[in-house]
Amino acid sequence: MKFNAEIEIFINDFVKDLNSGTASLFAGAGLSIPAGFVNWKNLMTEIATDLGLNIDKESDLVSMAQFHVNENRNRTKINRKILEEFTEDVRETDNHRIVARLPISSIWTTNYDKLLENTFQKEYKVVDVKYTNEQLLTTKPKRDLVIYKMHGDVNHPNSAILTKEQYEQYHQTHEPFINALSGELTTKTFLFIGFSFTDPNLDYVLSRLNFRFRENQRQHYCFVKTPILGEKDSPDQATLDYNLKKQSLIINDLKRYGIKCLKIESYSIITDILKEIENRYKKKTIFISGSAETYDPFLKEDALGFVHNISKLIIQNDLRIVNGFGWGVGSSVINGALEAIYSNPKRYSESQLILKPFPQFESGGKKLDELWEDYRQKMIAQCGVSIIVFGNKMKDGKIVEAKGVIREFEISAKQGNICIPVGLTGFASKTIYETIKASPESFYETPNEIFPFVEKLNDGKLTLNNAEKIINDILKIFKN
Repeated sequence: MKFNAEIEIFINDFVKDLNSGTASLFAGAGLSIPAGFVNWKNLMTEIATDLGLNIDKESDLVSMAQFHVNENRNRTKINRKILEEFTEDVRETDNHRIVARLPISSIWTTNYDKLLENTFQKEYKVVDVKYTNEQLLTTKPKRDLVIYKMHGDVNHPNSAILTKEQYEQYHQTHEPFINALSGELTTKTFLFIGFSFTDPNLDYVLSRLNFRFRENQRQHYCFVKTPILGEKDSPDQATLDYNLKKQSLIINDLKRYGIKCLKIESYSIITDILKEIENRYKKKTIFISGSAETYDPFLKEDALGFVHNISKLIIQNDLRIVNGFGWGVGSSVINGALEAIYSNPKRYSESQLILKPFPQFESGGKKLDELWEDYRQKMIAQCGVSIIVFGNKMKDGKIVEAKGVIREFEISAKQGNICIPVGLTGFASKTIYETIKASPESFYETPNEIFPFVEKLNDGKLTLNNAEKIINDILKIFKN
């Protein structure tokens, strides 16, 4: 999908932040509502009726919650509503799933529900959830990310931030959360999703950061849907003009806080943007697939040097490697990557090399073939590009094509990876090249950009040194 120049720039910049570990997310109610949860207005409808008010005429719902507590001297009904509405068995949305696959180390949210943490857990990530001051003092071992639920959690409705009095006292009762958020807003790039910027707590933090760091604010982003004539909130031209004017003023005001608004025509575009962010991030992770019992027609030393140099080039292009330690290939992948890393440790990092050796014994009630299939699926899912070399093994005393390498190609293609078989190395890589050659447009979004390189790599007269140069040219595409 094509995006306008402003969104293109945002995607490229946010992917850079993901790569540097400085990207974060702020999730508002708009992220959870599409999954089936209610918005604030629906949550407070019954409360408004009890107060003798019309919910459609009210905009200050925080004050309404306070009115209810004032009249009843308790918040039992509000607590019950939170439990009723936010403990429903709903499924996460595509947006939740995409976010959970991204390497985000922290997420802030004003939502009470557990959709975010549940989705991350489905991606086998260790989540450290914080919704009390005391929880900020502890660190969950081996955590992959922290979710800060600054307004509380559905399982503790009595302490959920909801009333006007709670908002007024938040800077005192939850000062550690404000301090933590202030720190993250100055060191990370935030993407606000499903947030209306009417939350008093966030306004408190942003206004003070604006005062402290007016000249050196970090750039943050949010999505803003443009009003369209005929929609519920813009039924006529006069109302549309009014809404557009007000939105323009809000967008300009958010610039004070370093928040850039990205205009979208529909909320579904957010999913498209998140998918593109994920795709571009994954393209910087290269899966090297291959196995070799023989390296014919090349000398073993030359063939291993070739694999070594490919791995080295990947690191030097600021990309990442994922490798399953394939027979006859894995050691060269490791050595090439480590040579690049240790030759310039200030520029390259060991985190660029991700090793995933295959399990060797049955476990968890699964046969080895089942374990390998699951393992391949998860390993390749981390990548956006698959380079395939050789692909042979010894079976019954004969050299045969490695079916595991063919399977890795099939998984890569199904997951949308850009597959680059080095056909001149023969066996599975040659078979895969012939498969792609029959229909390049089925495997590449832009076949005219990638396939000519792949075609050159199939030339049996090509030297390994020249093949390395071609692969380096390919890698530069993914680097930029």
